Amino acid sequence: MTDFNTPDSEALLAAYSGKVRVRVGGVLLRDGALLLAAHRGLLPAEAPFWSPPGGGWQFGESIRAALVREFREETGLTVQVGRFLHLHEFSTNQLQALELFFEVIAEDASQPQLGHDPEHTPDQQLLTELAWLTPRQLQQIPPARVHPVLQHLLSPDDVFVPQVHFVK
Repeated sequence: MTDFNTPDSEALLAAYSGKVRVRVGGVLLRDGALLLAAHRGLLPAEAPFWSPPGGGWQFGESIRAALVREFREETGLTVQVGRFLHLHEFSTNQLQALELFFEVIAEDASQPQLGHDPEHTPDQQLLTELAWLTPRQLQQIPPARVHPVLQHLLSPDDVFVPQVHFVK
């Protein structure tokens, strides 16, 4: 990802700047497609950044409980947390995070609904869209707009190959 220079991006991301964050994300696969959330404010010109639903781990909760909470907030779905999949270190001039990705299993076949980030007011939401995307569809999106753990998928099974990404 690139650094953010616009006043809008700086305002959107102020709550996360200058801190080390631990984030959890859930990989939900259904009919060969991944459920992904588009975020704004991370790329120039309001370009969407696609990543698995998830968010910050809060003091006093387990990582698995954080993922269940975040997934429900962002998608309206209740999930069970499965196996650990990926570790990703993220760093820019403003943001730094350690991201943990897990397989998640939806408790029913409900359709996801775009949720919200309670840390942000309604007019300052980072989430803009939810979509089911196949690996082939992800390959059609510019790589900078897709989370690094999803950039080289050739088949749905590839998402379940454990990965570790550290900043160089």
